[in-house]
Amino acid sequence: MSEGKSLKLGVQKFGNSLSSMILPNIGAFLAFGIVTALFIPTGWLPNKALSELVSPFITYLLPLLIGYTGGKMVDDHRGGVVGAIATTGIIVGTNVPMLLGAMIMGPLGGYLIKKFDQLIEGKIKTGFEMLVDVFSAGILGALLAIIGFAAFSPVVDWASSALAGGVGWLINMRLLPLASLFIEPGKVLFLNNAINHGVLTPVGLEQVKQAGHSVLFLLEANPGPGMGVLMAYCFFGKGNAKESAPGAAIIHFFGGIHEIYFPYVLMKPQLIIATILGGMSGVFTLVTLHGGLVGPASPGSIIAVLMVTPKSLPIFLANIADVLVAFTVSFLISSFILKMDKSEAGDLDEAIKKMESMKGKKSRVSGILTNNQTFDPSQINKIVFACDAGMGSSAMGASLLKKKIKAAGLDIHVTNAAVSAIPKDAQIVVTQSGLTERAKAGAPDAYHVSVDNFLSSPEYDKLIDQLKHGNRKENVQQESAPDNVFNNENVLKKENIFLNKSFASKEEVIRFAGQALVDHGYVNPSYVQGMIERDQEMSTYMGNEIAIPHGTEKVKKEVLSSGVVIVQVPDGVDFDGNRVRLVFGIAGKNNSHLSILSKIAVACAEVNSVHKMVDAKTEDELMAVINDTIMQNS
Repeated sequence: MSEGKSLKLGVQKFGNSLSSMILPNIGAFLAFGIVTALFIPTGWLPNKALSELVSPFITYLLPLLIGYTGGKMVDDHRGGVVGAIATTGIIVGTNVPMLLGAMIMGPLGGYLIKKFDQLIEGKIKTGFEMLVDVFSAGILGALLAIIGFAAFSPVVDWASSALAGGVGWLINMRLLPLASLFIEPGKVLFLNNAINHGVLTPVGLEQVKQAGHSVLFLLEANPGPGMGVLMAYCFFGKGNAKESAPGAAIIHFFGGIHEIYFPYVLMKPQLIIATILGGMSGVFTLVTLHGGLVGPASPGSIIAVLMVTPKSLPIFLANIADVLVAFTVSFLISSFILKMDKSEAGDLDEAIKKMESMKGKKSRVSGILTNNQTFDPSQINKIVFACDAGMGSSAMGASLLKKKIKAAGLDIHVTNAAVSAIPKDAQIVVTQSGLTERAKAGAPDAYHVSVDNFLSSPEYDKLIDQLKHGNRKENVQQESAPDNVFNNENVLKKENIFLNKSFASKEEVIRFAGQALVDHGYVNPSYVQGMIERDQEMSTYMGNEIAIPHGTEKVKKEVLSSGVVIVQVPDGVDFDGNRVRLVFGIAGKNNSHLSILSKIAVACAEVNSVHKMVDAKTEDELMAVINDTIMQNS
């Protein structure tokens, strides 16, 4: 790798780290902006008492949040605590808002405590672990706070003053528009938060004390340049970039997520010229008309910009003119570049992947701009099926996919879980469509697959096809032939099978199956109501004319031992518009029922096998159909 490329990657990684410290705390920056805009003497609702909140916000709250977040990035909560303690020293050691200092001390504190923990790992006597953890964090944090106060504060103070002097020189020489030469490319390198909150915000706050507002808060936050690029794609773009640009423009302009336009620039790097000239034009307008804000506009949306604009019509108009001019110039230049471009349509997905490789992690933009999630097949090692309770439909679905995974020669672990307890290392999560949003909340970084029919969903084959296209090691151990499905006679006994039944409603058959579980000693009576509630929350219809009613998560404690009952309904019963002729009532304790569910899932995957079970005249005949089907599909 060339030195130039290494330097670029280093800058990108550094910028991403700084950005990661700011983004989780944007709400605090917005709160600071609102309080400042409302209550300072030049604010919308001047209030001397409430204006006292402004100084603690910028002096203590924001640096401490950044310091904690920086430490947590390195060593979770423990690193965050040490990072916050270390940041305190550098805050007290200077009169300048230490946002930049917090970006240094936070990760440093997290790094040092992590290294200390690694050095003593396995060397502490049993019973003294908590004592060592507490004292080590306290002692190291105190030392870093002292060092920050005595040594780092003067250095960071000097660096901040030097940067402020540079900005002041640009202002005095009327060269401030040239700042866009660094700010706009810096955004794509993810240095925008370091520039905005590390340099411009502290200097801007000093200007607010003197003039009541500052142009510096709008240099990076101006949504105009990015909006110009996105609107140009709306009219002159190609392919999926053109289709997605309108939605991205709304999110960028009103949501303040500037990151969303970066992939569009990466597709056509010449567009950085449009953003630079747009930014320069906006800054020139802002300086000429004496606009500015009373605090940082975070996130950089038009709404946030207007919220922190001083109570002055001329300044209000100047800020709007700044955004409009920057948008117009960027739009015109971007349009020209896109119209003159005769190449094929750029691939937005590839641009997003490029951006994510620059950041070193998955971007929130990916889920916004693309209709489908993506994943690297060669990195997939674990798939999790999730249902409400984690013991019924998910177990059957997992069994089917295991079989398909094995047939495809893929070495991937497939398991099942409750939607409320999806393992953190789940890479692909499969759920019924009604549970997908809950699953995404519990596993936001996983690839999610929604299915309506766990037994015969086409999504399985589609997923297998995607996985097979990865370069992965095929090392699947051959499983032995399955045991007889009734080896565990306590789980499913012959007397648990009920033939030739008829019911007027699904609730009636669920209650029948639940009562059978009660009568055979598998569950307490209250479990039956949990089965009813589970089906009301999410249909237990599985496809292929079968249903598997089981209890909700909250009634798991009512299960005495694992058990399964089978109810044959030849004439069928309606389950939410679906005809069901076989009902498997399930109670699971400590997952001991999962093996039998796996075998039932295999047996019921074939419609012909289900029909044979429905037509069975005796319990032995129905058992034989299940066993024969499992043997044939092994």
